[in-house]
Amino acid sequence: MVGMDWTVAGLWGVVALSGVYHGANPAMGWPLAVSAALMDRTPSSLASAFWPLAVGHFLAMLVVVLPFALVVSLVEWKFQIRIAAALTVMTFGVYRLLMPRHPRALSRIPPSQLGLWSFMAALAHGAGLMILPIYLGICTSDTLTPGHEAARRLLETHLALAGFVSAVHTLTMVLTGGLMAWLAYRYLGLSFIARSWFNLDAVWASSLIAVGALSLFLTLLG
Repeated sequence: MVGMDWTVAGLWGVVALSGVYHGANPAMGWPLAVSAALMDRTPSSLASAFWPLAVGHFLAMLVVVLPFALVVSLVEWKFQIRIAAALTVMTFGVYRLLMPRHPRALSRIPPSQLGLWSFMAALAHGAGLMILPIYLGICTSDTLTPGHEAARRLLETHLALAGFVSAVHTLTMVLTGGLMAWLAYRYLGLSFIARSWFNLDAVWASSLIAVGALSLFLTLLG
């Protein structure tokens, strides 16, 4: 029981760390917040820009995680669901390595629609897929007894858990991205970002493959 508690705590830690990782990645939108603050010449625009970025990222998490929250309540298919999720994450990671170009649709979204841009960017980069194996690891559906009432409570638990995982991930993403944006706004500026731009696409794709492979290994092992 103690070992299980530590495992679940570790998975929640990974949820938070993945949010830090996503927040540090400029592809998730913090340079847009810096740009808004510099154009308006007020730091309040920095915080204002992160509201739609956070909402879009959170909704992108839910779009990916919620369907699995529905099907993972089918305890007898738990093993197959985790295998499918791990293979999906790995496949998308390989795709991102082979096709690193961003979808053109992202460039057509006007700056005024930050929430929509954040939603589409998170989906295009597989941000939700990255936390999917972590979410499935947190689920402990086999602890409930069978029956209609248990199944109902199980479904409600998983739906709430999906929202909570997405919220924790998004919160750490916003805090990290906000810190990066503040440092760029206060000390560095967009010219520094343009000169020293760091692209994490290859690292991102590789991490998707690594997360999927680790999830597959642990599923087969356990």
